Order: sequence, then C-alpha cells, then structure tokens
Amino acid sequence: MASLLLIDDDAALLELLADYLREAGHVVHTAVNGDEGLKTFFSTQPELVILDVTMPRRDGWQLLERIREMASTPVIMLTARNEEVNILRGFKLGADDYVTKPFSFAEMAARVQSVLSRTYDLIRQGESDENVHLLRQGDLVIDLTAKKVWRGKELISLTPTELKLLRVLMQHPGEVLSPQLLVREVWGEQYASDVGYVRRYIWHLRQKVEIDPDQPRYIHNEHGFGYRFYALTEEERS
Repeated sequence: MASLLLIDDDAALLELLADYLREAGHVVHTAVNGDEGLKTFFSTQPELVILDVTMPRRDGWQLLERIREMASTPVIMLTARNEEVNILRGFKLGADDYVTKPFSFAEMAARVQSVLSRTYDLIRQGESDENVHLLRQGDLVIDLTAKKVWRGKELISLTPTELKLLRVLMQHPGEVLSPQLLVREVWGEQYASDVGYVRRYIWHLRQKVEIDPDQPRYIHNEHGFGYRFYALTEEERS
C-alpha cells in the first residue's frame, strides 16, 4: 500500500483514523499541528497527505501552499467547512480532494485509494506509452513519462488530478466529453454522483493552462453537453 501523512490537531481523531488506515495496509505518519506536519513531510516523503484546515501554528491553507512549493504529492483536505468558497480555495491551492467532517473512516479510505489510483495511473501511463510519451495539441504538450506540461516553452505546474483531467481531454481532441464521463475517468465510479468536481477543476485548470481563461484556446464549454478540447489556430484566435 502507501505511505501516508495525517495532520490534524484533533488527537483522538488522528489516532483512530491512523489505526484504521494502518489496518487497511498503509504506513501512516501523524502530526498534530502545521509546523510538526511540515517537518514530518520533509522527513518521511509520504505518497499522500491528509491535511486538516483549522490548526494552530500553521493552518492547513498555509501548509498546503508550502507543500505545493516543493512537491506535487497528492493532498486531501479535511475540514468541517462545506462552503463552496472553501472547497474552491483548496482546489486553487492545489488540493486533490476534500472530505468534510463528520465522515466515516471507510469513506476516507475510499478517497485515499481513489487519489492514489489517479497518481499511479499517471505513472503507469508514462511507463506503458514508451513510444507515445508526448501528447501534443497546438502548443500545449504533456510529457507522460516526466508528468510535466508545457505551453510553448513555459512549464506549467499541475497537481496529479489536474494532470489526469487534462490528459483525458487531450486524448479525445475535438470530442465533447460529458461531466459524467470525466468524473468516471478521472475520479472513479465512487464519485459518479458529484459532477461538481468537473466544473471546479475545469475552472482551475483553465487558470493554469489558458493565457486568458475568459477566452479559452484549449478547453471549451459545450453548454448542456460537456467540454471539448480543441487547440485554436492562430487565425481562429484572432
């Protein structure tokens, strides 16, 4: 299984969740505040982080920003706040998923497995496509082996989830992909009822890959149907 880091100032919850995930086969490290969490992140190099938003010394938002400055390690935000603005803030800062309190441990284990699967899928994609390791549409390029994205000569930093969403779109150029299909392909069947993930992630993906997100060159809305990836030519852009 995977090496996980849980960061939460609720010691009782932290212990119970850690024990549950260990029984599921994971190696679990814990920290009770943001400063300790950052040190443990450096020392253990986990494959996934579960991060509470409200903590002393350094809150979850600050810690997520520091993690994203250093690594693309998947992060699940753990919060009692279910407002759309907080969910969008987490995605904007690079979170891969969020779970709101109260939650079941079985739900958290399923979310962990789903996020890890998306990350491993990217690795396997790069390994299996040795002869087709680049996806190129217009001046946008994904290196499936290095898991990096360029727009022209500019390197664009994406989370594993954003990268997988972009890869699915670019692998179907010109096709209209429904939110339901994108949820299944990127997040998995257990997220099938939450197509809101697609809308939120498309918005943030555009902020990163589009020169002008309000006038997209690559990711286009087909209202009532879904999204279509199509790299506009210079003539079409003008």
